[in-house]
Amino acid sequence: MGIIVRNLGLVAYQPIHQAMQQYTDTRNADTPDELWVLQHSPIYTLGQAGKPEHLLDTGNIPVYQSDRGGQVTYHGPGQLIVYVLMDIKRANLGVKKLVNLLEQAIINYLSSLKINSSRRDKAPGVYVNNQKIAALGLRIRKSCSYHGLSLNVNMDLRPFAGINPCGYAGLGVTQLSELGIKLNLEQVTEQFLECLLELI
Repeated sequence: MGIIVRNLGLVAYQPIHQAMQQYTDTRNADTPDELWVLQHSPIYTLGQAGKPEHLLDTGNIPVYQSDRGGQVTYHGPGQLIVYVLMDIKRANLGVKKLVNLLEQAIINYLSSLKINSSRRDKAPGVYVNNQKIAALGLRIRKSCSYHGLSLNVNMDLRPFAGINPCGYAGLGVTQLSELGIKLNLEQVTEQFLECLLELI
């Protein structure tokens, strides 16, 4: 069964979050897996166990309580988001294996751009020169995943200064444009999806 890829463009967070929950709640054994590819309007999201003390100065950017794993992060235009709506039991994947595959897809993609990146123990995501370039947060319900990953392409990084990214004080954040990559978001999306679909 192939994976359906939906390109949703620039969208608000809350309606997509509700749509992911609804998709997961109503799916059955025959429901295809989907990747939702999009950007979000500026928003801070707190994970299920997210601690408000990691919100330092959110200004006029809204804060939304989500049900994904992880702490606090920022989403905004110029950041590639891929939500992974998968029946992980059907795919013979555990949560750790799915996280590992998503991280590996990002690492492989960055490697194709001649960028060295790495994982960190107990801090899901992908890092370049000790700065975070990609974040991961998943929720598993009824053996199915939703939420997913974000990759910083060419965005305003200043809002990350208003939080402890992913709950780590002083954690630096970077993006492809700061690493000399001149690709636009559409090009990055196409290339990254190739790396991701090879693995899942």
